[in-house]
Amino acid sequence: MTTTSAQGQARGSEPVRIGLVGYGGAGRGIHARLAREAGLVVTAVVARNPERRATAEADWPGVRLYDDLTGLLGDRGAFDVVVVASPSALHAEHAAQVSAAGVPFVLDKPIALDGAQAAEVVATADAAGTPFTVFQNRRWDPEQLTLRSVLASGELGRVHTFERRWERWRPVPQQRWKENDPVGGGLLLDLGPHLVDSATQLFGPVRSVYAELRALTTPTEDDVFLTLHHAPSDGREVVSRLWAASVVGAPGPRTRVLGDAGAYVVTTFENDASPFEVFDDAAPDGTEGWVTHGRERRPVPRAPGGHADFYRAVADWVDGGPVPVDPADAVRTAHVLDVARESARSGRRLEV
Repeated sequence: MTTTSAQGQARGSEPVRIGLVGYGGAGRGIHARLAREAGLVVTAVVARNPERRATAEADWPGVRLYDDLTGLLGDRGAFDVVVVASPSALHAEHAAQVSAAGVPFVLDKPIALDGAQAAEVVATADAAGTPFTVFQNRRWDPEQLTLRSVLASGELGRVHTFERRWERWRPVPQQRWKENDPVGGGLLLDLGPHLVDSATQLFGPVRSVYAELRALTTPTEDDVFLTLHHAPSDGREVVSRLWAASVVGAPGPRTRVLGDAGAYVVTTFENDASPFEVFDDAAPDGTEGWVTHGRERRPVPRAPGGHADFYRAVADWVDGGPVPVDPADAVRTAHVLDVARESARSGRRLEV
């Protein structure tokens, strides 16, 4: 597996330079924004849309623009690392191109459309000796970091249930490939990798999956429910229940973790409308969620960190540090999502 660090050139105080593939909602709105916050610079962009090209030039004066990935890779001196933020259906193809060029790269999730293709992405990069990492930025969510600290404290006792909801009230769908592409779109591929990765990072490998998938307002699924049974650890089994949905008039609670000594609850998420906002009104500044015992509750101090730390880790990785996210984790997640699709078709709980 490609888990070694990237072989970047020492630049002293010079920032890491990014060649960014795609400058839409993900490329500009997430990757470029976080990279800037972490002190990296975008020096090259692949974009054909005239408005996006103009926006890239305004955002990053002097940026080099290319019509396709081939053009970018032919100008190797313009960047230190490639970030692939193209539509999901193109990830495997673009990863193969960058691997062949021998350029360290960040690949947005999902790294491929299914588990077999994901394994091929990693094998191709490994055969070429090209290091890459995966954009699982939600590992650096304040709620995820805070939850890890709560679990480490032991104050919940023996945890038996993890629940996370990524629910929104969006009855009129956006007109994007994520909603309309029957191959690479849908919430299972868009949000499923985050949900499964969060659960497995906290509670270990998945042993079996039960899933329900529906398309209520879009050609692809916009209503997802997964139950993951994790492999027992120390004689206990944790069950994760995960939701991703767009037609939810009452979203939340965002996260709920149940143990035999208490619970941890995060009520709302990133300013999405929710009737649980009343809890947040009572939360002191600098806190993230509550530890609860029935009617008793206390706010939990927010753990330090945030999404830009992923790109800080990328900068360190390019200069010889550890890989931020092991691609092998993304392959295991892809296999879990494969089983989820089969479970939804069969109506049965299936082994992974």
